[in-house]
Amino acid sequence: MLTHRFELPWLTGLVLGIVGLALVQAVRADELLIRHVQQEKHMHLPKRGLSMAQVKKRYGAPVHTLSARGGDSRYHPCIRRWVYRRYTVYFEHHHVIHSVLNSGAQKHLPATK
Repeated sequence: MLTHRFELPWLTGLVLGIVGLALVQAVRADELLIRHVQQEKHMHLPKRGLSMAQVKKRYGAPVHTLSARGGDSRYHPCIRRWVYRRYTVYFEHHHVIHSVLNSGAQKHLPATK
């Protein structure tokens, strides 16, 4: 039969191991985010304020055009998304509000035109 003398170090080791693993994962996530932001800085992405026509003229047609979201009230403006091979452009009404690099999960979104 185990006594408290043997159970406590085992439990402490387990807790420290779990905490250590969580810290390693948090550091890894921060490194990935920093790398992603640095990549965005060096890419020529559509800038805020460009119209849809300007984006299409400068960057070509998107690979996918996702269905619009919102637009049900003045507090929820219509947001459109154009997906290019490496990035996605977000439009409010007909002007760019943000451009972001695509993650692996976004590469296979269905197209709607």
